[in-house]
Amino acid sequence: MPLPTPVMIILAIVGVAVVLVIGFFLGITYRKRVSEREIQSAEEKAKRIINESIKAAESKKREALLEAKEEIHKSRLEHEREMRERRAEIQKLERRLQQKEESLDKKAETLERKTEAMNKKLAELEATYEEVQSLKRSQFEMLEKISGFTVDEAKAYLIRNLESEVTHEMAMKIKEIETRFKEEAEQKAREYISLAIQRCAADHVAEATVSVVPLPNDEMKGRIIGREGRNIRAIETLTGVDLIIDDTPEAITLSSFDPVRREIARIALEKLILDGRIHPARIEEMVEKAKKEVDAIIKSEGERATFETGIHGLHPELIKLLGRMKFRTSYGQNVLNHSIEVAHIAGLLAAELGVDVMTAKRAGLLHDLGKAVDHEVEGSHVTIGVDLARKFKESEEVIHAIHAHHGDVEARTVIACLVQAADTISAARPGARRENIESYIKRLEKLEELTNSFKGVDSCYAIQAGREIRIMVKPEEVSEDEMVLLAREIARKIESELEYPGQIKVNLLRETKAIEYAK
Repeated sequence: MPLPTPVMIILAIVGVAVVLVIGFFLGITYRKRVSEREIQSAEEKAKRIINESIKAAESKKREALLEAKEEIHKSRLEHEREMRERRAEIQKLERRLQQKEESLDKKAETLERKTEAMNKKLAELEATYEEVQSLKRSQFEMLEKISGFTVDEAKAYLIRNLESEVTHEMAMKIKEIETRFKEEAEQKAREYISLAIQRCAADHVAEATVSVVPLPNDEMKGRIIGREGRNIRAIETLTGVDLIIDDTPEAITLSSFDPVRREIARIALEKLILDGRIHPARIEEMVEKAKKEVDAIIKSEGERATFETGIHGLHPELIKLLGRMKFRTSYGQNVLNHSIEVAHIAGLLAAELGVDVMTAKRAGLLHDLGKAVDHEVEGSHVTIGVDLARKFKESEEVIHAIHAHHGDVEARTVIACLVQAADTISAARPGARRENIESYIKRLEKLEELTNSFKGVDSCYAIQAGREIRIMVKPEEVSEDEMVLLAREIARKIESELEYPGQIKVNLLRETKAIEYAK
């Protein structure tokens, strides 16, 4: 008889539950056995690792002990070797000291023997000296009796006779030595100067003293002049430069005694031409820009001069004045380039003579300093340069070299003489100065001719490249007081009749000679 459906379902559920319970317990039992096997395997593995670690540690310990024993053995051997070397060195020093002691003992014995011998000789010399003195006294007494002179009278007589002979021989010897030294000095001077010229062989280009501004076309001249001349008046007023606008095609000439102003006007005019807008306000703006540009050029040129010559510690105002000399020329020779060259030549000559090279270079660079402002300040460029150098705390040696480089005062130092020579060398180079030789010679001849025209002048010579006229007057016709008046008259006539750069020194010399003949 079939079972009812609910009972079957319940039995099925119970069966499934029984199967699940049995499976669960079987699973737990299986997992327990697997875990036990894994734990046992892990324990065995741990024991194996521990054993291996212990073996490795023991192995490393044995290796470390072996290395330590080897290191100790090496240190012991090294120590023993050093000890042996030191013992050998000490023994060597002991032997040397023993030898020195023996040598000193021998020298002491020798010295004692020599001292005894010297004492004997001194005793003998003293006895001999006494004998000589006794003989000398007896001879003096005999000579006094024979000659009739005492010892003092005989000495005076001999000295008088020797003085005349020695004086003559000494004068001859001095003259001979002076002649020889002059010849040697001249030869050395020629060698030093030629060497300095060869080592400082700079090129020279004569520079123009008038600035010419090129124009793109002739129509620009009218724009520069402006309506009723307002533009040209504004340029001339702001720059202090005269603009010469003539028939020269596409060019304007700038004329001014101040080269810096002329350069400012040239730069401003070039900027205006390039800009195209030319009116008083724009002119004023461009002139200000040109002034700043020229100031920068002046500063950079002064720094360039100090860098080229290797001179440091100059006052900033002196550097600016050096830069202004870039725009100054003397007979077409650029004054800044001339000063740099003089510094180099003076330094080379100083090196040859063994004097202070940097002081010689410094004096050479600053020797024409007065030319930077000689058109603004009254006086010669030498006087102005001395005042400026003294104002900016230059050394007395440099100031004296500036003062003496044209012979205004006598050169008292070697540096001053070197600056004089270097200045002459630089100015005398072929092509350095543009003055025509014929006009230069005619000017000197005219100067001498004019001076010779005065009464009482015996002879005259133009020296220092025409910067000085040296006059010998007749002492019987010109007295000491009249010399002052004559010098003034000659200076006034030179000023009124001659044209010359700078100033001319009128130097009068009067010499009275007394000649007598012994018959």
